[in-house]
Order: sequence, then structure tokens, then C-alpha cells
Amino acid sequence: MIENTGLQRFGADVQFRLWAPDARAVELVLDGVAHEMTADERGLFTLNAPAAPGTPYRFRIDGGTEVPDPAARAQAGDVGDASLVVDQEFAWKHVGWTGRPWEQTVIYELHVGAMGGFAGVTAALPRLAAIGFTAIELMPIADFAGRHNWGYDGVLPYAPDAAYGTPAQLKTLIDTAHGLGVQVFLDVVYNHFGPDGNYLNDYAASFFRTDEHTPWGNAIDFRKEQVKEFFIGNAVYWLRDYRFDGLRFDAVHAIDDPAFLAEMSATIRGHFPGRHIHLVLENEHNDASLLRENAASTLYDAQWADDWHHCAHVLLTRETEGYYEDFQQPAQQLARCLSEGFAYQGEMSPHQGKPRGTPSAQLPGSCFVICLQNHDQIGNRALGERLRTLAHPAALRAAIALLLFTPQIPLVFMGEEYGETRPFLYFTDFNPELGKLVTEGRRNEFKKFSAFSDPATRDAIPDPNDPATFAASIPIPADNDWSDLYATCLALRAAHIAPVMAGAVSTGAAALSEAAVIAGWRLANGARLTVATNFGPATVRCAPVEGALLFGPGMGEDGVPGLSTSLWIDA
Repeated sequence: MIENTGLQRFGADVQFRLWAPDARAVELVLDGVAHEMTADERGLFTLNAPAAPGTPYRFRIDGGTEVPDPAARAQAGDVGDASLVVDQEFAWKHVGWTGRPWEQTVIYELHVGAMGGFAGVTAALPRLAAIGFTAIELMPIADFAGRHNWGYDGVLPYAPDAAYGTPAQLKTLIDTAHGLGVQVFLDVVYNHFGPDGNYLNDYAASFFRTDEHTPWGNAIDFRKEQVKEFFIGNAVYWLRDYRFDGLRFDAVHAIDDPAFLAEMSATIRGHFPGRHIHLVLENEHNDASLLRENAASTLYDAQWADDWHHCAHVLLTRETEGYYEDFQQPAQQLARCLSEGFAYQGEMSPHQGKPRGTPSAQLPGSCFVICLQNHDQIGNRALGERLRTLAHPAALRAAIALLLFTPQIPLVFMGEEYGETRPFLYFTDFNPELGKLVTEGRRNEFKKFSAFSDPATRDAIPDPNDPATFAASIPIPADNDWSDLYATCLALRAAHIAPVMAGAVSTGAAALSEAAVIAGWRLANGARLTVATNFGPATVRCAPVEGALLFGPGMGEDGVPGLSTSLWIDA
């Protein structure tokens, strides 16, 4: 049994479990009636009781505080309300689905609430599949306080937030996606809990460390077997009960336990033979040792490649504040990302004031999830601006083609595919007291930036807790020449790159100027792929490229035209 808390069904009975080592007594309050639970030597309280699906329950600690199940499968309302018994049975239509190879993956990251809940995402799937996306990635859906949130403030990791819909609606979403050939990934947060609705300290304070702290408070203690089982069980639960195709693990650099990360990966992979299960990290340490080096590896398929994004962003906007300070030679650094994965492989980071990264040239390109925008890179801007409002349109279109033609794994954020100009802002829905603190903290984050050094300008930063901030972040889909660009590029990728991407080897990359790069790869079928992108307006000289021109203007007499991307395949 992986989960050490929560519930399991045995015929008509349900076994309720709670790890509460600090509690003297725990009662199950089932549909308003209290029942004493029995503890073992580890502090695990259990009780078998008949309970139909939909029955509300809580745990009463030492005759006083009543708390929800930390492994609740659903909540009756918000995070402080009763948990619900859930029947996980579902009439799956696409039971034969085993997923897709990682190299075929093109990810569409989305916020479920901003797209209308589980039902709204389900309705959008045919449009996304028609454009050429082969995977969607849901920002975290674990139950959080309030009606809307980015999801990284979740406190009940097993419960899909009720604001998005029911467990059955989430399963319908995933089943529908599989019927369209689309994978579904889930962003999970195992490095911290949100600030409202986490009751673990009331009965299991040893879930956390007192000797190590994170930006969110005391670090989670992954040395404890019960803690490891709670999170590894959560990962298996989403992949098993909901048939997700993979997980993205948020900010693992805040999990100071490589042994746990290795154990989690090995356990997950051991549970799903015969299925394509993809595991992706966010890790600002650029630790190549966590990424797979061959098909037999049991670690992680890929990492979000922030370096790639930062290089492209500086080329498109010329911004150099914050972490963009580390990318003063963006064309040269982007060339390194194209050929080797990380821009920083142990070099000193001026922004962090210390070395960052490890060598990555030995890794295949598929170990790097690349993007021009994602929820972090848009939403962590003070005003949530998208590149459509920051960059020259032709330069942005050239960057999009580079993103989609590179034999790494591209990720697109919701709305990019039709050139969305509405912002994606940071939003919450906390109680007034906590909401005020969040708003003040959010605005103070930006006082080191020149545009917000004046308190008056900081006060203009949207209030995360204002419902209008969430409303302003809802995209409005459209079909236009931007979506035509995505469809064209993704069709070329599906025909010429994805089928022969496994085992692709870089043949080198170089900066052609301060605003242009060229890169090449030898594909699995022996063909040579070459991509040249010029982010600037001036033509840049370049030696002739052999092969058939599949996209773009190619080269004129003087070289690579400005504000363009060209793709060649030499078979």
C-alpha cells in the first residue's frame, strides 16, 4: 500500500487512514457521527466503516480541531470543508491508450480555471489537436483556498479543486484527449504547501524540518518514510486513477534530497510497464545527473530549459534586469543551448553570484523542454505582459518557427497559438487578511526593477486578490495568421523531425551575429537538419546550406534575411 493516509474501499466498507504521530486520539467524523480510530506504533490511525460515494467526513484531533483528509480525493467545498468519499470507477472509452513516445511531444501548457474548468478544456481539445499539439499540460489542480489560484498554493494534493469540476469531469477530459491522440500531463507541487488550509502541523509536525527553510517556510522532511510515501503515492495516483501520461515536478531545486527524487522516479516507472510515462523537472540548478542519458535510465525524461527561454527573450526584448542579467550575449548563449542544452554548465552566474549548472552536452535534445513563454515567464512579470506586446511581430514569428523546428521538446503557453495580447497575471483568492499580505509582498518583489522603483508605480501593479485580475487573464481564442503559422510549423515538425528525432545528434551551432544563430543536427535516418534564425532586421552573412528548403526565405545573395527563420533538410 503506497498511500499511508486517506481511504481505500473494501467491499461496502471504506478504510479511513490518517498519519497523526502528534495526536493522542483521532476520531473519524463520518456524515456528522464520530467514531474512534485505532493507532499503530507509527502513529497511523485507521478505521473501516461503511460509506457510500459522496459521504462527507473529517478527522477530529484530540477531541478538538476537525481537519480535512490531507489525501482527500475530493472536497465538499473549499480546503477547510469536509472531505468526500469518492468512487474512482469510470467507464473509460480509450482503455487501449498507452501514450506517445516522448520525441513526438509538443506541449500546450494551460490554466484550467482560465479555460473554463475541466469542461472548458475538454471543449478546446479538438481545436488544439487540429493545430498539431500532441500534449496538454495542466497547471496544478490540487485543491487550493478560494475560487481561483495559479495552483502552486495547493494544500490537498490528491483532490482536484472543486472550482474546476468533478473528478469524473477530469477523467472525461483525459479520456477525450486520448481519443484525439493527445497526451495529458499534470504539474505537481511537492516542495511546499500553500499558506491557507494546511493542517499538518496540528497533528504531524514532523512532516516538516526545523533545520532547513525554503521561501515558503520549513522544508518538507523527505527523510521520513511516511512523507516519501505520501508524495510518491500521489504521483502514482494521478497516473493510475486518472491515467495522466506524465508529470511535471515543480521547483525540485527546493527538494534537498536527490535520493528521494531517484526513488520517486524508479517507483513510478515500475508501476506502469507498457505505458509511455513522461517525467519532467523544473530545476534551476541545471543538474544534468537527474536527466536520462539513455533509454534504459530510470530517472527523468527532461527539464524545463529556462536558459533557452532567457536567451530568446533577451533577443526579442533586449531586457537585461533580474535574471536576464545572466544573458548579456544572448545569441552566443542560445547557440550553446541549441547544441548542448544548458547555457550555464558550471559557469559563474552574475545574477546569483555563484556557479550554476553542470555539463549537459552528452544529453539528447529531448532532455530539454524549451519555450518562448510559460506561466512563470509571463505571470511573474509585474504586469503579466505577453511577447505579442513586447516584441517585434516578425521577430516573434521567427522565434516561434525556431522553437517548433528545434529537435528539443517545445512548449507553448495558452493563447500563444493565436497571438493573444491579454496578460496572464498572478492571481489569488485568499481571505482579506492573507490577501492583503500577498498583495503587499507581490508589489514589494518588484521594487528593485527600475520601472517600479517608485512606490506609486508599484501600487499600479494589479492586486492578485482582486477578482478583476483573474478575469483579465482569461484568454479569448481566435483563428488568424498566428494559428496558421503554428499549424504550418507543427505539420512540418510531425512530417520531417519528430519521426526521426530519437537519437538526433548536434552537429554544432553558432552565433552569426549579435542577433542571429544557426544550428544543425544529424537525425536518426541520417538526414541533416539545419535551422537559421535572425532576430534582427539586418541581413547576416552565412555560408550556403545544403539541402531542401522546407520553410522560410532561405538565403539571399547577402545571407540570412532579417527577422526570419529558415529550415533545411538534407537527406
